[in-house]
Order: sequence, then structure tokens, then C-alpha cells
Amino acid sequence: MASLRDPQPATPTTDAPASIVTPPTRVKRRGKGRRWLVLLVVLALAGGAGAYVFYSGEQKTQANVLTDRVSRGDIESLVTATGVVKPFKDVDVGAQVSGQLLRIPVEIGDQVKQGDLIAEIDPASIKTQIEIAEAELANLKAQLAGRQAQATLAARTLARQQALVKANGAAQAALDEAEAAEAGARADIDALNAQIRKQEAALKDAGISLGHTQIYAPMAGTVVDIAATEGQTLNANQTTPTIATLADLSTMTIEADVSEADVSRLKVGMPVYFTLLGAPDLRIEGKLRQVKPKPSTENNVVLYSALFDVPNAEGRLMIDMTAEVFFVEASAKNVLIVPLTALSRDRDGKAEVTVTTPSGGRETRTIETGLRDRLSVEVRSGLSEGDTVVTGQASERSGQQRRGGGMPRLF
Repeated sequence: MASLRDPQPATPTTDAPASIVTPPTRVKRRGKGRRWLVLLVVLALAGGAGAYVFYSGEQKTQANVLTDRVSRGDIESLVTATGVVKPFKDVDVGAQVSGQLLRIPVEIGDQVKQGDLIAEIDPASIKTQIEIAEAELANLKAQLAGRQAQATLAARTLARQQALVKANGAAQAALDEAEAAEAGARADIDALNAQIRKQEAALKDAGISLGHTQIYAPMAGTVVDIAATEGQTLNANQTTPTIATLADLSTMTIEADVSEADVSRLKVGMPVYFTLLGAPDLRIEGKLRQVKPKPSTENNVVLYSALFDVPNAEGRLMIDMTAEVFFVEASAKNVLIVPLTALSRDRDGKAEVTVTTPSGGRETRTIETGLRDRLSVEVRSGLSEGDTVVTGQASERSGQQRRGGGMPRLF
């Protein structure tokens, strides 16, 4: 008979699972979802990048075109040249006699009037020459008086001999001797008179030289240079030594060098203006006075000097300043102008420009041009004020830099 026992737990078989395991199918579903999510993100970023590239390309097409508006302004047709500022009038004051320079009572920058003393040369040697000349002149006059007395005696003797010959009381030989003596006396007088005139001229010249030891200003002006020093010995026998230079600075002359290609465009009386290196915004005006007919040649370049004068009451202009000179061949005021860079030529050589339309398009127009300068050209027909014209293309490098600066990084 079987006995009653507590039931024993059944021993599990080897086919039964020992623990709960996550089903493999669920793992696969989660992996596919993540891949789809990543793929969607990538596609979204790629789409944004594509849209950006497309948009940037559109902007590049528009931004690479440089434009400018047709406006009104003044324009001048110019002949340009480089010039130098010179005094309207200047003079070198020199010594006309030799000697030691005693004093120079003026300095550079002094204002002098005509007749003012500029320099003084030692007059001692010239005064000595005058004394010698006066003594020689007195000697010649004394000799003349003696010869005149001899001539008077010779004339009387000749008269007596002539009377005796007529009366047959004297020989012909005595008459001949008397005639020769009288003629010799007259010749001596003539020679002495010539010597006296010569000596008087020498004395006069010495007096003039004495006056030249005092050197005076030949004109009113400014002392712009002093080339000698006190105590210096001057030799005026060969060349005139320069002591000082005076200049009238109240009016200045601009001497411009114009090329042979442009000189035919110049006309005496035409307007001209210039600017200075130190004051490029200061415009000083004048009128062309002269074009020198003889050119100068520098490095095989033929240049003609064109002169015009301007007042200098304020003393702003100084000697040898460099001037940028503009000769006004023609001018127009309040006319339509466009940049020269907007201009091109068609097959027939007519001027044309590219105009942008309000819708963003472009059209080519033939225009009539007038005056032009270095930057702009006058438009006489074909455009209206406010029109927008294409002046060029922006650089490709600048367009790439604009795209690179706004491009988002994908990775």
C-alpha cells in the first residue's frame, strides 16, 4: 500500500527554457527604425544644401553684375600735363666791376623796392684809376696847349715865307720848310685832341665803374637767393658774378610740359586750372597765355612748354612747386553721364550700353555720346536719368567667398 508523501517538484526537462530571452524579432524592428530616422535626417540636410546651392547660384548671377545709375553732372574734356610753378618775373643781380664785396645789406626773404641797395664793392682801386686818368688828361691838355702855340708860330712863319716868295726875296726851299712845319703842328694838335677824347672817355668809364660799386635793385620783389658772401673777391672780367636773385612773387607763372600728341589741342586763351601735390582739393584757374614754339626733348619724348599766369597775393604758391595741370578743351554742365566702363561698341562702331529692366532682365541700347573725361562720358541720347546700366562683372573669387561664408557644414 502506498504511503502518503509530500509531492516533489517535477524535474524540468532539457527542452524547457531555463530563462526568459528577448525575442529576436523585436530587436530587428528597432534597428530598422533607427536606420530610417538617420536616412531621413540625411535627406533633409541634403535637400537644404541643394536648395542653398541653387539659391546661392541665383544670387551669384545677380551679384556678379556691377551696375550704376545714369545721373546728371558736369563733365570736362581735358588735356592733362605736369608743370612747375615759376615767378612771373625774376632777375639775377650781379657785379659789373671786379673787387672785394664789402657788404650785402639784404637777406633771403626780404622785400625790396626798385633802387634799394643790394650790395657794395670796395671802390678803392677804381678811385685810383680815376685819379690816374684825371692826371693823364691834364697832361694831354698841357701838351695840346704847347702844340697849339707852336702851330701858331708855324702859321706866322709860313705867311712870311709866302710873302717873300711873291716878292722874289726868298728861296722856294724856305717856303717848303715853313709849310711842313705848319702842317706838322696842326697834325700834332689833332693827335693830342684824339688822345684827350680817349682819356676823357676812359675817365667817364671809370666814373661809371665807380657807380657800379653800389649795386641797386633793378625791380621791386623778394630776395629769393644770395649767391655771394661778404669779403669775397669778384671777377667781372669774363662773366658777371651773381650776387642775389630777385623775384616778383605777386604773380606766378605755371610752365606745363605738354606732349606733342596733345599740343595741337591747345589754344591761346583757353581755360586752364591746376592742383598742387600738397593741396589736391585746391583748384587754381587761369587762361593759357603762350605755347613756346621750340620743344624740349627728354628720353626721346618731345614736350612743348605751355605758360599761364595766376595771382599769388596770399603767397601760397612757391617757386618750383609741382602742378597737375588741366587744360579745358570743352565742358558741359548738368548733362547725363555714365561711367566709361559701361560703354562698348557694336560692329558698326556705335556706342552701346547694357541696361537692366525693372523685371530683372537686360537689354542693349545704342546711345549717342559727347564729352568724356578719364572716368565718365556724356550721354546725349538713348538713356534717361535714373536708368541702371551694367558697368562690369564682379570677380569670381568674391562670389565664391560669399557662398563659402554662408554654407552650412553637413558633417
